Amino acid sequence: MPPIVSVIGKSKSGKTTLIEKLIRELKSRGYRVATIKHAPQNVAFDEPGKDSWRHTQAGSEATVISSPDKVVLIKPVAKDISLKEIAHLLGEDYDIILTEGFKQGDAPKIEVHRKDAGPPLKNIRKLIGIVTDELLETKRRQFSPDDIKDIADLLEKGFIKPQRERVSLYVNNTPITLTAFPKQIIGNILLSMVSCLKGVREVRSLEIFLRKEAKQAEEEEQS
Repeated sequence: MPPIVSVIGKSKSGKTTLIEKLIRELKSRGYRVATIKHAPQNVAFDEPGKDSWRHTQAGSEATVISSPDKVVLIKPVAKDISLKEIAHLLGEDYDIILTEGFKQGDAPKIEVHRKDAGPPLKNIRKLIGIVTDELLETKRRQFSPDDIKDIADLLEKGFIKPQRERVSLYVNNTPITLTAFPKQIIGNILLSMVSCLKGVREVRSLEIFLRKEAKQAEEEEQS
């Protein structure tokens, strides 16, 4: 999947503002950026009585609302799903995914800190930098709120460029971590297979979906 970096911080610290500026800077460099926002539990995405609400209430596993300028996916879930599962819903056609929130997630993180909000957050895993309006005693790399180009450089060199070419594998909707060797093997096999198909020219991206009936899979496990 595309690399994911989470922008975290206390309320009103400037997370959304930083993400807005990073989107504009990265897009000016020719990169495709997607974003994910972690919303509180009481946010309603479809109102009772609306057609989409009626669809989900009837049992639809997912509902898409389509208009001429946007589409909205509504997918009921039984529990708070992981950041990787959410990113899987977005798809692969992005160079980076920036998230707002998810401070307890597994993605690398940039904290936005303001002096008047008190001390920085504690016990944050995978913290790669702090955007701060004061000098802090920390070994983490520090940026001022105006260092947008430097922060974008960090994302570009550390996350975007190393994963411009990638192979993603999902089994039962769960992302599987691949080392360099299986990535190369899988990529070469798939490219060799589809390059021979009629009508296929240059392969820039490839999607294959395989679904097996659960009963058949159980029988194979027992045999």
